[in-house]
Amino acid sequence: MASDITLLYDTRPIGVLDSGVGGLSVLREIRALLPHEHILYAADQGHVPYGPRSIEEVRTFTLGVARFLIEHKAKLVVVACNTASAAALYTLREAFPETPFVGMEPAVKPAARDTRTGRIGVIATEATFQGELYASVVGRFANGVQVETQACPEFVLLAEAGETSGDAAREAVRRRLAPLLAAGIDQLVLGCTHFPFLRAIIEAEVGPGVCVIDPGAAIARQVRRVLDGRGLLNGSDAPGGVTYTTSGDPAAFRRVLNALLGIDTRPDDVLALRWNGGLLGWAE
Repeated sequence: MASDITLLYDTRPIGVLDSGVGGLSVLREIRALLPHEHILYAADQGHVPYGPRSIEEVRTFTLGVARFLIEHKAKLVVVACNTASAAALYTLREAFPETPFVGMEPAVKPAARDTRTGRIGVIATEATFQGELYASVVGRFANGVQVETQACPEFVLLAEAGETSGDAAREAVRRRLAPLLAAGIDQLVLGCTHFPFLRAIIEAEVGPGVCVIDPGAAIARQVRRVLDGRGLLNGSDAPGGVTYTTSGDPAAFRRVLNALLGIDTRPDDVLALRWNGGLLGWAE
């Protein structure tokens, strides 16, 4: 009987990792779909942004963050960062074969399926475009479709600063999206988890003729499918909680967290992490 109860109430957390605050756009979708699950969120802001870094660097950081989450009992890890997924998802599954991973991939498939003009746009980081995962997605799903790409590194910095609606954000969006609109796209894939926080001004810039695709809700559904398939869902009716951690400045993370998600956290709701010899752990 005791083991049956354990199976019904797997209270171990879902681990969510990102270079910074972008993964919060995925976290909010998971919270909406799975409100009884606990979440351990790790932001590697000591190394943000990941986009301009080499694939090898990003892979090393991602392995370190994932190891931290698994050591703290994560039953599933969401790589809520397109750059980290592109650099390290295959490696993570090899390194931690007992842990299920759900990664991000640009939503090229629905964009290619639904395009009317035969031209779709993808915005992401340079590292995402350079990864094998992106090439695989385009190769599998974009046959016969023209894919226009645009790296938007400043979008990450704007989201990290919580500046998602001002003049600087609007000007950056206008400048980066102009070539895609000129190419005649009618689907725009948000290929970075930071970008949904700029969605309102992105949609205003592209207009009603362009469908903006955020894969966050689809990732949340995949998390539920994997947990359910492995018997890992928390069957409790009690609300789940979130533990936020960062390898950067906890106070700065908390301010942006509150602004982006519209919540009111306390100072001790965000815990400090530190890298030490390639290992990520609690700050002393």
